[in-house]
Amino acid sequence: MSLFHVVGFSLKVGHLLLVLCCWVVSVVYLNRFISSGITDTKIGFLGDGGKMWLKWWEKISGHGYKIHQQYYQYIWSKKVKKALWRKLLLTWVVGWTIVSLWIFFCMSLQATEKRKETLASMCDERARMLQDQFNVSMNHIQAMSILISTFHHAKNPSAIDQRTFARYTERTAFERPLTSGVAYAVRVLHSEREQFEKQQGWTIKRMDTLEQNPVHKDDYAPEALEPSPIQEEYAPVIFAQDTIAHVISVDMLSGKVGFCSKILVKFYVEALKVSAELEDRGNVLRARESGKGVLTAPFRLLKTNSLGVILTFAVYKRDLPSNATPNERIQATNGYLGGVFHVESLVEKLLQQLASKQTVIVNVYDTTNQTHPISMYGSNLSGDVFYHVSTLNFGDPFRKHEMHCRFKQKPPWPWLAITTSIGILVIALLVGHIFHATVNRIAKVEDDYREMMELKKRAEAADVAKSQFLATVSHEIRTPMNGVLGMLHMLMDTDLDVTQQEYVRTAQESGKALVSLINEVLDQAKIEFGKLELEAVLFDIRAILDDVLSLFSEKSQGKGVELAVYVSDQVPELLIGDPGRFRQIITNLVGNSIKFTDKGHIFVTIHLVEEVVHSIEVDKEKESNSDNTLSGFPVSDSRRSWKEFKAFSQEGPLGSFSSSSSDLINLIVSVEDTGEGIPLEAQPLIFTPFMQVGSSISRKHGGTGIGLSISKCLVGLMNGEVGFVSIPKIGSTFTFTAVFTNGLPSSNECKIQQISNQPQPASSAFEGMTALVIDPRSVRAKVSRYHIQRLGIHVEIVSDLNQGLSTISNGNIVINMVLIEQEVWDRDSGMSSHFVNNTRKVDSGVPPQLFILVNSSSSFKASSVIPGVNNPTVITKPLRASMLAASLQRAMGFTNKGTSSNRDLQSLSLRQLLLGRKILIVDDNSVNLAVAAGALKKYGADVVCVSSGKGAISSLKPPHQFDACFMDIQMPEMDGFEATKRIREMEHNVNREVSMDGFENISNWHVPILAMTADVIQATHEECLRCGMDGYVSKPFEAEQLYREVSRFFQSS
Repeated sequence: MSLFHVVGFSLKVGHLLLVLCCWVVSVVYLNRFISSGITDTKIGFLGDGGKMWLKWWEKISGHGYKIHQQYYQYIWSKKVKKALWRKLLLTWVVGWTIVSLWIFFCMSLQATEKRKETLASMCDERARMLQDQFNVSMNHIQAMSILISTFHHAKNPSAIDQRTFARYTERTAFERPLTSGVAYAVRVLHSEREQFEKQQGWTIKRMDTLEQNPVHKDDYAPEALEPSPIQEEYAPVIFAQDTIAHVISVDMLSGKVGFCSKILVKFYVEALKVSAELEDRGNVLRARESGKGVLTAPFRLLKTNSLGVILTFAVYKRDLPSNATPNERIQATNGYLGGVFHVESLVEKLLQQLASKQTVIVNVYDTTNQTHPISMYGSNLSGDVFYHVSTLNFGDPFRKHEMHCRFKQKPPWPWLAITTSIGILVIALLVGHIFHATVNRIAKVEDDYREMMELKKRAEAADVAKSQFLATVSHEIRTPMNGVLGMLHMLMDTDLDVTQQEYVRTAQESGKALVSLINEVLDQAKIEFGKLELEAVLFDIRAILDDVLSLFSEKSQGKGVELAVYVSDQVPELLIGDPGRFRQIITNLVGNSIKFTDKGHIFVTIHLVEEVVHSIEVDKEKESNSDNTLSGFPVSDSRRSWKEFKAFSQEGPLGSFSSSSSDLINLIVSVEDTGEGIPLEAQPLIFTPFMQVGSSISRKHGGTGIGLSISKCLVGLMNGEVGFVSIPKIGSTFTFTAVFTNGLPSSNECKIQQISNQPQPASSAFEGMTALVIDPRSVRAKVSRYHIQRLGIHVEIVSDLNQGLSTISNGNIVINMVLIEQEVWDRDSGMSSHFVNNTRKVDSGVPPQLFILVNSSSSFKASSVIPGVNNPTVITKPLRASMLAASLQRAMGFTNKGTSSNRDLQSLSLRQLLLGRKILIVDDNSVNLAVAAGALKKYGADVVCVSSGKGAISSLKPPHQFDACFMDIQMPEMDGFEATKRIREMEHNVNREVSMDGFENISNWHVPILAMTADVIQATHEECLRCGMDGYVSKPFEAEQLYREVSRFFQSS
């Protein structure tokens, strides 16, 4: 039995289990079918036979259900005695033990049969090779008989003599490796004897005297032999190989089996003697009559005393026809050609050619006499108990030979059968143990399940309570913060001295920090609840990065750290996505870099993923060194931060987005710094919420440790990935990808709003101008060119002042402005003075305006001022389009018409939208009413305040003159949700019943209602939209958020 049988048995058991499962499923299905209303509705379709079948099935299933219930109650109840399970387990063990023993015996038998098959194959192979080698030598001897017939008997005079025969047989001995000698005896009649002896010069000797007087083999002398007696015919040897040349002149038909017969054949004598054995006479007769080779029985050879056989061929006259009769063949016989075969040498050479000689014991027997077989080769060494017999065919059908083979080593232990049976038994025991343990533990599992369900309910209730707690805390904290920040903002619009403005500004920053902390905690809660969602609006990614630079410019200048941004030209101008969340990610990463970087630089880059992938092979050999960075400080290799991203594989977004949709833009953003770096032991936990590298970090730098966790979640929502690489004392690089939609004008799949509130560089004044940037660092020069080109200015880059002076003096390009890096300016004051003086002498007309790019105003020392020289204008980094445009305009004397700040633009747009609008504010908190009323009045709105939901219903009962309503949600007596529902019901009733007489231009009453609350949980936002509100403004709201919501309803006046 093989492993296939075991597998087949397992498959049968599996099939049986499958049938059982199908039966269970059918029972369940039919029970549902019968118990449902389908039985009543479909009974007519089934007919009478169907009714009987259903009744029969109901009985069977009913009894089966009862049995199942009793079985379940009995098996899974605690009343079951342990003895029953012990008996089942014992039966299981005994049964599988019997199966294991059966498998062992089957596999052992299979191994034995395979061993026998292997021995039979090896034995048959050896027998076949022995036959083939013997046939080769036999064919060559037969060919020699034809040669003698042709060149000796057919030629007169003969072409063969003893010398020729000896030389020929010696040279062709390699073709007969199994023969020890070849000799030819001619047939001579008595009437031809005298003439033959005269012709040969010697007398035909007899050989049977040696049988009576044997001599030692070394004392043998043919001259001492007596002449052959008179007989009808003789067979003297006339040709012989040199190894047996001493038998020449000996009559092969004159003796019995003796010394000489051990050299050639013994059957020559006994064929003609009256007392000859019938077997030998038969050999001669068969050789003459058949014309085929005839073998002798095995005998001991003279020289080696080992066993051998002689192969004899009769030599005939050339004119003998092929269909000659036996008598004709006897009459046509000219002689006899014999070859001696060394059997033991033959078999030994065969076995030496095989690699398994030492594995198998071989014996060769002559079995012509079945009762007394003659051993031709082999030993009596003990070996395996069984052997194999292969039949040998040496061309003589009368003589039979066999080869007996057996393994030298005894059969090994059947380890496969042992291990398989033991393995099956072990598996069965394990299964029994598992089943037994499972049954004993089911009751405990059920108790644990009930306990877990109870704990689950408590956890769900705790989650709901946590969500409500966060919403309440958010509202309760934001409500007073809204009043604080609103009043501070209104205070800033009053007449304050410098000290008072600083105090108010500090209070505002502290309040905003507290609101930011609240937002982070709420974002983390949203992430845990899965309620964080992204909006899709049109935005300018370059403007967002300018805002981030503005936010951190003061901190970077104070530390003397260079802060820079670069956006690839291949990134579209407008994208569709969530700009607020994208700004939040950039702000978190840059804010962390600002905290931990005291020298060097912070560099933000944005490229397309396709752009980076296509440059991987080009940049593969480029290493990150100090000569190729923004500030000259070494940085970590940014490629290691995104090497595991799926976006860079065929399965990632690059392989799917680029080919399937041209509207999807896959960005890769990197934030590189030269700060302290992250310790190696803290790197695996860097994205864990509330994780700090050490307790001293939070005391030194502040923060909650959830910024990176939130950023990672936001990146995931943008279908991106985030990674980092950090080297202690060198710096860190954080990289993330994000997928946006191309902001094409035809794209209307999302809420697209105008972005007039975002700052646009005033570039019309600089169109056609050329700027020269002098900077030895290519990365830094590329950043400067990026910002300058945004103003419509063509940029040329050189690395030092000499090259810059040559470019200006060349005259091929009119340089309107020169921007010099502080590093170049401070390197050599004499060269700087020479450069300034020579630029004033330009022949092309107006000399270019000079600017110095510095990281901070304090770093531009007084020593940098060159006496007697009109010093250049200083531009403080980080560079931003709006700031750069304003600096260039002031220095070059342009009017500053289009460079209003973002806040001024928003204020102007809000004033255009809200001027003259009548707005109702509903809030139960007097401070919030005052803050909201002050903010809206600032933009020219006519504000009316009420303090309850009932007051809002009374004020907004049609007809009314209000253009919009800002309504708080959480109010006593009637909240904002209920008030909004009632207002919408009133509007619906009025629109349905009344034709609105007296209000000519109003065809449908629907006043925009914006929720105004400190609760920013997503569920609250959804509830606002569900109850009929039109928008959502979280407190404290700012100009940008207020503009985004109001612009959806009002047109600019």
